[in-house]
Amino acid sequence: MHREPMRRSGVIRDPRHAKIPVICLMLNAIRAEIEQLADPIRLLPGWLIGGVVLLAAIALALLFYTGIVKMMRSTLGARHPNVRALFTQTKGPLRLALIVLALSIALPLAPIDSTVANGLSRAMHVAFIALVGWIAMVAVQIFTQVYLSRFRIDTEDNLLARKHVTQIGILKRAADVLIFIITLGFVLMSFEEVRQYGVSLFASAGVAGIAVGLAARPLLSNLIAGVQIAMAQPIRIDDAVIVEGEWGTIEEITTTYVIIKLWDWRRMVVPLSYFIEKPFQNWTRETSALIGAVILYVDYNAPIAKMRERLSQIARESPLCDGRVIVLQVSDAKEHTIEVRALVSARSAPAAWDLRCEVREKLIEFLRTEHPDALPRTRQQIVTLDNTTELAPRTMGANRH
Repeated sequence: MHREPMRRSGVIRDPRHAKIPVICLMLNAIRAEIEQLADPIRLLPGWLIGGVVLLAAIALALLFYTGIVKMMRSTLGARHPNVRALFTQTKGPLRLALIVLALSIALPLAPIDSTVANGLSRAMHVAFIALVGWIAMVAVQIFTQVYLSRFRIDTEDNLLARKHVTQIGILKRAADVLIFIITLGFVLMSFEEVRQYGVSLFASAGVAGIAVGLAARPLLSNLIAGVQIAMAQPIRIDDAVIVEGEWGTIEEITTTYVIIKLWDWRRMVVPLSYFIEKPFQNWTRETSALIGAVILYVDYNAPIAKMRERLSQIARESPLCDGRVIVLQVSDAKEHTIEVRALVSARSAPAAWDLRCEVREKLIEFLRTEHPDALPRTRQQIVTLDNTTELAPRTMGANRH
């Protein structure tokens, strides 16, 4: 039901129109209060107000970042571990990107001096370039992890896995160095005072001047050697090698050097260029399987056929032997002994070493217990001679000559 408008002195008045002056009065009062509060703020120096505005922008960016992190954790949870791991690796670049974005919005609003504003603008420009380089490095890291997740190096037949781990690892380090050099070059080129150093950094691939160039020569040579190793792959992670007369396995390949874990757990550090310029032995170049040789020196009376049967029995009973090579041969004959060589194959270099020791011990035990006459010995024959019958012909023969 409609309410009729009030009539006074012949004029019709709507109660809704009567509220408008009241609202205007309230807004004017609020505006006056705000201006009253802002008067002390206007008295503060501009740099302080600008600093507060910029700090507030950074705080808002970090608060927004915290909200994103909580939302992603609650959304992903444990259902998507790969996506969560990806988000964890990108936390740093995301935080920096939000801070740069917030500062770029707040900087024009901050009442600061033009000189300070120009300096902050340059700093934000440098931060943006560093952010792009950081994102590129994180992208390379994520690609490396995703690519290598298909391969396992902790298995026995890990030749393909070692090949890809070595190749991707070296190329990743080379890409990181290249991204760092490019990012540093763009940062230097953004400043007029040092722009020529950025140009020379690009022109000489990291060399800014003769002094730095001489210092960077070993780094660049090892970096190029690393790329060659990644392509040709003379060595891989977990390869069994002999370097400088020492046997060990390739434990780590860095940008400039290789760490070799020796058989007694020592570490040998070798420059990358060593494996391009000098010869070395790689026992697992094509496959991880190896043939182990056992050398025994026995008497001429040794039963070679029975030793061959015993070797076959030892190889069949040992879990270390893969059964592809089981051979026993007489490899040499010396003045007092003969050389017997036993060949057995195993799936890896450590297994081949243990198998050699096992074969050597059991063959020696077999000869010692069942054929002691086959062990090496020195023969000496003592003959009693009759002086009248034996020495005379020799003396006469000597006199003839």
